[in-house]
Amino acid sequence: MRLEASAKGIPAWLRGVAEHDPADPTGVNPVLRRTTMRRFAAAVTPSREAAVLVLFGGSPEANPAGPGGLPDDADVLLTQRAATLRQHSGQVAFPGGGVEPQDDGPVSTALREAWEETGLDPASVEPLAVLPKIFVPPSRFDVTPVVAYWRTPGQVGVVSETEAARVARVPLAELIDPANRFVVRHPLGYMGPAFAVDGMLVWGFTAGVLAGLLAVSGWETEWDHHDVRDLQASLAAVGMTL
Repeated sequence: MRLEASAKGIPAWLRGVAEHDPADPTGVNPVLRRTTMRRFAAAVTPSREAAVLVLFGGSPEANPAGPGGLPDDADVLLTQRAATLRQHSGQVAFPGGGVEPQDDGPVSTALREAWEETGLDPASVEPLAVLPKIFVPPSRFDVTPVVAYWRTPGQVGVVSETEAARVARVPLAELIDPANRFVVRHPLGYMGPAFAVDGMLVWGFTAGVLAGLLAVSGWETEWDHHDVRDLQASLAAVGMTL
């Protein structure tokens, strides 16, 4: 669902991710296929609603020299979950979490969770689009990604060490660099896109959403989606564990 643009309008370089749902032209992104899985899963065990904030920052002016007009300072906000968490411990994620009774829809949930996890000012965020729900089998969450723009970024950081070990603004130039992209294979059989950026391995749900958005962004450059690597070895290479 596209949201009404702010009075200043959507930056031209962000129109691809603001106006199109994520796509999987390579056929290696199982995360996007889970938009249909939830219908069958809900019939067995009820799922819980959640939302995440996919927050892009960068100059509102497009860079004519950048792919798709991508500015040199463009980035996306990610967190690394605390190793002590019961679910998805240590993984790189978007700020977000489960819906609470006081929330007024997925945008409200995503902004509240981002404030709780990173300290960002919700008033500084311009929501652009609400994407289709994606079912996450391990946690049984139905997750709604909310795409947004940070026109005037503020200070962010770890608010609670029990929730997050790190908060990072990852340059989009690193994400689209083909040298940082490959496919990982989980010991249990899962295979999906991954990114090795800023000393972290981004895989699973977060990588699937990012890869899907990059595919419609206009920024993406060709990468080797036949490069399949062992997940545990890829995590160890950046000092992380499964």
